[in-house]
Amino acid sequence: MQVGLLLLDLDHFKNINDTLGHQMGDLLLQQVATRLRSCVRNSDMISRLGGDEFVIMLSRLNESNGAALTAEKVLAALSQPFTLSGQEAWVGASIGITVYPADGKNLTELMRNADMAMYRAKEMGRSTYCFFQTSMKDLALQRRSVEVELRRALAENELRLHYQPIVNLDTGRPIAFEALVRWQHPEQGLLAPDKFIGVAEATGLIVELGEWVLRESCRQIAAWQIMGFTVEISVNVSAKQLPRGLPVDLIQAICDEYGVAPQRLKLEITETVILDAAMPVIEWLDVVRALGVRLVLDDFGTGYSSLSYLKSLAPDTLKIDRSFITGLPGDTEDEAVVTAIMAMAQGLNLMVVAEGIETEEQQAWLLRHGCRYGQGYLFGKPVEAKAMESLLHQGQAQSG
Repeated sequence: MQVGLLLLDLDHFKNINDTLGHQMGDLLLQQVATRLRSCVRNSDMISRLGGDEFVIMLSRLNESNGAALTAEKVLAALSQPFTLSGQEAWVGASIGITVYPADGKNLTELMRNADMAMYRAKEMGRSTYCFFQTSMKDLALQRRSVEVELRRALAENELRLHYQPIVNLDTGRPIAFEALVRWQHPEQGLLAPDKFIGVAEATGLIVELGEWVLRESCRQIAAWQIMGFTVEISVNVSAKQLPRGLPVDLIQAICDEYGVAPQRLKLEITETVILDAAMPVIEWLDVVRALGVRLVLDDFGTGYSSLSYLKSLAPDTLKIDRSFITGLPGDTEDEAVVTAIMAMAQGLNLMVVAEGIETEEQQAWLLRHGCRYGQGYLFGKPVEAKAMESLLHQGQAQSG
């Protein structure tokens, strides 16, 4: 006879604690437990593991799809708003599922494998469930290997920053650069961030990596200043860094160390930060702005932003995601989205940068519709600082 195990981790529970307080968080956990009980039979068992994790044991499971049906009931039950002392709150859950005996011979093995499946559910977009598969063990080992090597890479200075110009679409001259991290692996060559950023975020290494990127960007701004170039650099910031992993005091200290005005630094955040926008993050953004650092909302149009959150974040710049630029000109839906973003940005007095420009036709269409700034392979691929200096000299000559 089979036994099912569902491991639940509540999505965005930390936001409830941060914004409404721990007392409201405890009340929410009580209400979650009540809803979970309504989804299972009397013979099934529910336990809270601590924090925001619960485990459900399904006894006498005739078929594994019985576990899936229970998971769907749980997700449906948690999708409705919770009322906490008159205030509404929302949480979801990521669920990992294992089935005895196929996925483990004992509780420890079942829990370990359910944990892998639960993290896979989070990667799939949260508020969903995922069954354990043996291939997840191989993936976990692979990630562990990447984590060990990435720690070594940070210690042995194997990371590199490449810079892509952000240009004035009228003149083609760079107005800023986006710093993009690469890993010069001793055996695998130059690795793009998609090979290691996910592991860095999952393991907490993103904090150390993010500090390195910020420090290296400021060092490069200072180096270019000595050469006579006044340069602004955009640095990507992960939601996993905020707010404790990137304290404002650290930003100020690094700027002071290299003699860089905070106004020369831009921090790029994505719309996932809005989804996780607990009050401490909003407060952090306010202090960063007061320091003089400018904020860029990256990949705009692909996430969950609303006008109210946009107002709270108050970015200086919106970056239109490349997925809306690819179809220009000619794709009526892409044209409509870009036109709407431009109109909204103009009304809010925001600078707009179009990402992923690859053709002169795209550049011309954007200019005709009021977009003055962009980046993409049409103007240059990300390259190391030395290779970018010829473009800086060229811009200096044109301005002279």
